[in-house]
This record gives sequence, structure tokens and C-alpha cells, in this order.
Amino acid sequence: MRIYFDTEFTGLHKETTLMSIGLVDENGRTYYAELSDYNRSQVDGWIEDNVVSNFDNQLVRTKPTLKLDLQEWLSVYDSVEMWSDCLAYDWVLFNDIFGGAFDIPANVYYIPFDICTMFKLKGIDPDISREEYSGIDGSKHNALHDAKAIKACYEKLLAM
Repeated sequence: MRIYFDTEFTGLHKETTLMSIGLVDENGRTYYAELSDYNRSQVDGWIEDNVVSNFDNQLVRTKPTLKLDLQEWLSVYDSVEMWSDCLAYDWVLFNDIFGGAFDIPANVYYIPFDICTMFKLKGIDPDISREEYSGIDGSKHNALHDAKAIKACYEKLLAM
């Protein structure tokens, strides 16, 4: 099963903390959560205006609770490929939910995949707007919206 995922976090630096995560499988099953235990001192005006403003405050978790939720959510799949977009931070933060790369669920393949590389291989500028390319409207920088946009981009790229 391919799982498309995105995270929102407190900045592009090595001490960043996870703020939210969104996942959607290839059949449309979704998971979304916002974290209450991220480092609020790292939230600047841009993150407040572009990320926090997109929170829906529906499913708020601490990282330990998120770990349990995701273990259960992922347990229904025999084998999982994780797909993201510019995934350097996303993958590190995903691994960190479980305590590190050696502790991710056994059914999750340890090598992640990235639609940026797919764009490049298809001769498309990897910096293209995901919403424009996929035709999806919504709140960019909401992790679930972005996961759905990643899925839509993947499907369109694969069909080329």
C-alpha cells in the first residue's frame, strides 16, 4: 500500500518539532492529527500565519499518543511504501514519532519515496505548485490537504 504523507513543523532547522501530520492511502483512507507538545518558542510569524491558521483543532495529540494512533492506523496494511514531497524533514519527523528509524512499524518499508524526484524525472520543474499541477483546492500547509495533493500529483505523474 502506498501512503502519501505530509508533516508541518516549527521550521527548517535541525531542532524542529512536529506540529501536525496527514496521511492518505491509495484508496483514500486518511489520518490527520495536530500535536499539542511542539516547541512553541520556535513558531514565528510565517508559521503562525501559514500553518497554525490551518489547524482545525479536531484531533489533538501528544507525540506518545500519536505513536499509538499511527501504529494502529498502519497495522491494517501488510506492506507500506511511504511517499512525500521534499521529504527530508517529513521522513525524519515520521521516524522520530516511533523513537527512531529502527522502531518504525515492521510493515513500513524503511526507504521513503519522493514526488520531487518524480517531477524531475518527468522533465517538470520540481518547484511547480502542487495545487495547480494536481487541480486540488484547499489549505496549503495543512498536512492532510498536502498529503492529498501529493497523492494526486503522484497519480498524474504516473499516468504520463
